[in-house]
Amino acid sequence: MTIHTPTTEAQACAVVKSVVDNRVPLTLRGGGTRAGLGRRSQAASTLSSAGLTGITLYEPAEMVIAARAGTPLQAVQETLAERGQMLPFEPMDHRPLFGTDGTPTIGAVAACNISGPRRINAGAARDSLIGIRMVNGRGEMVKSGGRVMKNVTGLDLVKLVCGSHGTLGFLTEVTFRVLPKPAEIATLQWRGLSDAQGAALLSKALGSPFEPMAAAHLPAGLAGEAALTLLRLENFPDSIEYRAGELALLLGEYGVPDKLEGEHSATLWRHIRDAAFFAGTEEAVWRLSLKPTDGPKAAAAVARTLPAARWFFDWGGGLVWLAAPADGDAGAAAIRAALGPLGGHATLLRAPDAVRAAVDVFQPLAEPLMRVTAGIKNSFDPAGIFEPGRMYAGI
Repeated sequence: MTIHTPTTEAQACAVVKSVVDNRVPLTLRGGGTRAGLGRRSQAASTLSSAGLTGITLYEPAEMVIAARAGTPLQAVQETLAERGQMLPFEPMDHRPLFGTDGTPTIGAVAACNISGPRRINAGAARDSLIGIRMVNGRGEMVKSGGRVMKNVTGLDLVKLVCGSHGTLGFLTEVTFRVLPKPAEIATLQWRGLSDAQGAALLSKALGSPFEPMAAAHLPAGLAGEAALTLLRLENFPDSIEYRAGELALLLGEYGVPDKLEGEHSATLWRHIRDAAFFAGTEEAVWRLSLKPTDGPKAAAAVARTLPAARWFFDWGGGLVWLAAPADGDAGAAAIRAALGPLGGHATLLRAPDAVRAAVDVFQPLAEPLMRVTAGIKNSFDPAGIFEPGRMYAGI
């Protein structure tokens, strides 16, 4: 396989123009940490962002940072931390789940809309991304957005491209708004609740004025013998103390919570963020997105058909991480059948190549939505060279 590693946007444009002329499909690569995501690449050549590195803009007072797409995510986070700032959406690290090496890049965060537990309160990566530069499927340089929030006219390409998994273009630079880091973090932990009780607690807490920044439920046996229901609080110490007390009163029907701080709390949330409970196994791993109160119903419905399935809940129950035997069509059919009455989406995140080739990795779209999706793809990439078949067969 040919690997192209441009060091300038002009070189990236030239690479794309050359493969368009020769009708050679391209797979796009950042740091190589998500090699198993989506369908197996059908491209003969790779276009890498590894040569496009460096922070191009950082204005702490304006709370905005821009970097070339191949810049390591860690470099961005360390630069922000020096000024007491952070990316608001707590991006996941896929390496534990996929068992990969490599270095997560800031461009891949934007391309895949990678978000962690803070999404429930602070929004997704898409909500913090305010500017992009990219090469489209004609080899043209495209710029959308900029350094401030109120600069969008017409079609908001920033939001459209974020989460497109490289199917619409090759990102060369991204710009994010940032936020101050919290002075302190603490976790309230309830033990022994059922999935339904845990989801009800999380929903009640998130509907309160006491602002949990993350909310998760781990069934019994996943992180210990007892089930754990978790709320994370962030801010100044006095604020956390007050809100913790009020939440304990509000949720008194569920028992008295423990309070976790320091590395114990941080490690637990890293495991939730990275789905590390499912690392190092042969199971297929799915992400189910649905109404938070329906999470336990979906998990129970899957378990009736796939009794070996395991799961936990993030985003207040709206995100169900599910691990099940990698048995191809049967497993996928059971999972999507369980979601059908609830109106949720199921995405296959990790599975053997044979399984990913045989099933719909992303939730199948209704025919009208598929027409719109295909039209957008054709507009950005008329020759179909970027990641053919990565998200949906044929596009």
